[in-house]
Amino acid sequence: MAKAVLGIIGGSGIYELPGLQNVREERVASPWGEPSGAVRIGDIAGLPVAFLPRHDKGHRLSPSDINYRANIDVLKRVGVTDLVSLSACGSFKEELPPGTFVLIDQFVDRTHKRESSFFGKGLVAHVSMAHPVSPRLRIHLASAAMAEGITVVRDGTYVCMEGPQFSTLAESLTYKQLGYSVIGMTNMPEAKLAREAEICYATVAMVTDFDCWHPDHDAVTVADIIKVLSANAEKAKRLVARLAKDFPREHEACPVGSDRALDNALITAPEARDPELIKKLDAVAGRVLKS
Repeated sequence: MAKAVLGIIGGSGIYELPGLQNVREERVASPWGEPSGAVRIGDIAGLPVAFLPRHDKGHRLSPSDINYRANIDVLKRVGVTDLVSLSACGSFKEELPPGTFVLIDQFVDRTHKRESSFFGKGLVAHVSMAHPVSPRLRIHLASAAMAEGITVVRDGTYVCMEGPQFSTLAESLTYKQLGYSVIGMTNMPEAKLAREAEICYATVAMVTDFDCWHPDHDAVTVADIIKVLSANAEKAKRLVARLAKDFPREHEACPVGSDRALDNALITAPEARDPELIKKLDAVAGRVLKS
């Protein structure tokens, strides 16, 4: 079995990962362009951990400006096998008030400006996204939360909007009526790209507000969100530390095949594949392209 390497993508309010030991900062080159920033690599309780702030330090990047392909590519290059996304979001449910953590199990992608695949002209691949979250990783997160006394909701659907503007009232009401749990701006195409890179993926959606559907909730403002972000960030750091402490040191096979997603995904005949694209896929798809 392969050694487990835990990756953490820090969303809004999480630009560093306290508790990371033996830290080195690496500027990892990617053929897909510039990632959000340097990868901080170290260990927590002996487990290798790689941390990447999604928006870069100081929140330099908007959701639409993030190079999601480069981010996933560099995490794959440093050996990440299991990836946890820490993400601020708005809630569509009364029972998910600000401060709630939701362990997402489904996504709806409403983005439209982002590169959403490593594959395309010259090498076509179709991976399954029926079950986009690795169940074992979600179980480990739930166990870590329980051990730390952090209340989490185990299931929920995350709809990803383009942003950077917040929802209109009509949009917010529509998503609520469709039964979605939370809304954010960053987990798509991140989850899709992690699946293509055969990295097990899970999201901790950290509720900051009720979006604008709530009759007793004013329109969402950055000032309001920042107040909740700091409290959520402290809980998230405790959650990650406990997760790393208890995490299996050997990578566990994913029940939904996250770590073998490319086994039957490549459809382009070998003789028709673009050599330049194949070079760019050395980290993401090297396992299947070399076989």
